[in-house]
Amino acid sequence: MKADSIRMGVDIGGTFTDIVLETAEGQFSVKVLTTYAAPENAILDGMHQVCEKAGIEPSAIDQIIHGTTLATNALIERRGAKTALITTEGFRDVIEMRTESRFEQYDLNLNLPDPLLSREKRFIVPGRVDAKGDILIDLQRADVEAVVDRIASAGFESVAVGLIHSYLNPAHELLVREVLAEKLPDVSVSISSEVSPQMREYERFNTVVANAYIKPLMASYLGRLEDKLSGEGVRCRIFLMHSGGGIISIQNAAEFPVRLVESGPAGGAVFAAHIAARYGLHKVLSFDMGGTTAKICLIKNQTPKTSRVFEVARTYRFKKGSGMPISIPVIDMVEIGAGGGSLAHVDGMRQIRVGPESAGSEPGPACYGRGGERSAVTDADLILGKLDPTNFAGGSIPLYLDRSKSALTDHVGNALEMDAIEAAFGVSEVVDENMANAARVHAVENGEDLAEYTMIAFGGAAPLHAGRLCEKLGVERLLIPPGAGVGSAIGFLRAPFSFEANRSVYMKLSDFDPIKIKQLLSELKAEATGFVRTCDAVSPILSEYKVYMRYTGQGWEIPVTLTADQALNPDVATFETRFEEDYTKLFGRPVAGMDIEITVWAVNATTPPAEVAPIVETTRSAPAKVTGTRELFDAVTSSYTEGDVIDRTIMRPGQHAMGPAAVTEAETTIIVPSGRGAICQPDGCIDIMMKGATA
Repeated sequence: MKADSIRMGVDIGGTFTDIVLETAEGQFSVKVLTTYAAPENAILDGMHQVCEKAGIEPSAIDQIIHGTTLATNALIERRGAKTALITTEGFRDVIEMRTESRFEQYDLNLNLPDPLLSREKRFIVPGRVDAKGDILIDLQRADVEAVVDRIASAGFESVAVGLIHSYLNPAHELLVREVLAEKLPDVSVSISSEVSPQMREYERFNTVVANAYIKPLMASYLGRLEDKLSGEGVRCRIFLMHSGGGIISIQNAAEFPVRLVESGPAGGAVFAAHIAARYGLHKVLSFDMGGTTAKICLIKNQTPKTSRVFEVARTYRFKKGSGMPISIPVIDMVEIGAGGGSLAHVDGMRQIRVGPESAGSEPGPACYGRGGERSAVTDADLILGKLDPTNFAGGSIPLYLDRSKSALTDHVGNALEMDAIEAAFGVSEVVDENMANAARVHAVENGEDLAEYTMIAFGGAAPLHAGRLCEKLGVERLLIPPGAGVGSAIGFLRAPFSFEANRSVYMKLSDFDPIKIKQLLSELKAEATGFVRTCDAVSPILSEYKVYMRYTGQGWEIPVTLTADQALNPDVATFETRFEEDYTKLFGRPVAGMDIEITVWAVNATTPPAEVAPIVETTRSAPAKVTGTRELFDAVTSSYTEGDVIDRTIMRPGQHAMGPAAVTEAETTIIVPSGRGAICQPDGCIDIMMKGATA
């Protein structure tokens, strides 16, 4: 894109839809309530508001980059299309049997999540491919046609095809798709050899089912969005943020919508990585808290940690294996139901519980005055003085303190013999501790000490809670970047065009075949590059190579990154050395005398990241201008204290403030705890540290 191009980032969240517009004159943003029935309506509303701020017509927009939770929510809420699965005879129940792993070993009443498709929606065909990709039993066209006729008579809207070992030989899946296209041309089809060509049939089948389940929904939404934007004179191309932290075309997004799972949070991680690069930070904890969920991600060396399996809709908090595994490239993060709209209640043991149920935007927390009667985190924040009832969301949404007090009293206080203030403090502490626990677990799983990290917080609710979270985690430094309230949408505008192609081909190092490896990685490079070229026809494309390796007999692999020379001129000694280096970093030492095997090969094609200008950090110069005072509840003393109110928009580099204080802006409020001080950095970041570090 040209340097003076006008670009718009759009993030649909569970409560708010965030719009960011970047022009040569600067950055403009708005938050509007998400319209669940037709999410595109909120986009149009926000687009008109932000264009009015910028003084341009919508037709002047050159590019739109969009991320959304719609795919994730459809899976969680089971609101997808009527979907059928065609699988190999003998494997009909794989998605229900799951694996032998028990995420809660001693729970005799363990409840596993139901599969997306019940048994009567799963169909079988004969034919068999073995673990080397050879055909053992031919699949006859007549057998496929008989199954397709049954699917046609049942009125299915979408079909997933997942056959055993199709990642090595997709011939049978291609035959099934061919018959479906002939007999049911209007039915959506997804095949696992394209959606997730990886070993482990449970994860692969589940992923292709999820893709088929949400494909009609997402295709319909994206089509309506294109039509409505075109009707407003917006003729530019629309791109989608994918879960791996890059951008793909709207056509590819419609074909592989499962890759949009976690696209919004991925934008947030890209945003945090951009800030980390600006400040030269190598260990960052990204904290994104919106209206519905909170997301925590570790970013090392300005790169978010990635994974190739992600769980949606965990039934047990923090428990790996209790959710629905989606086998796609994804930024690795932990997500919990802890947002501004998360609802609080008292359980049977007289304990305060918060989330995962959310008030969303319809009806919203009680203080919105839109019909919500139950107490949410936003209601607690309002009572504790963190929010200004007359200036929430830039003054577009008035807040009603009396309704918050009634809701907290009715749903929390009365059960525990607390007044509204005590109940609000209890709710706030519980939600903060939930997020702190999630961060601790995530850090331990990755062998990290959070005391060495800097937190970067964004999302509408994060700046309200980040200071207290840092206290709980022992994190000394907190950065709140400009545009924090719409951070994920800004992250979309910083993301490269990228696509990762992967494939499972099993190989032991004792059977190392450099010719086969070079051919495989070259094919994956061409596949990934082809996807990127559908978005960007001129930019150079970089290729990143990764192989997943383990000792023979182990159950899971570790990712090993290779340079282009190591990948395309493969040498067995280099592969062994790189694996042992990474294995030792994770587990302390290598295992002598064991063969090593490779299970998955991946190539990520990406346009070069935008250059990041480093920040020369400033020191204190003068106190920030105080525009008023506010009663803020201090968690340490469990009492209200008078805090300064500072308008962030008029803070200048070097200006500082000491907590307790509230730094206000249109889309969020930064709460500076009493034990910390804040300074405005040259790029507008509010840098919050222990008082001794800023005094």
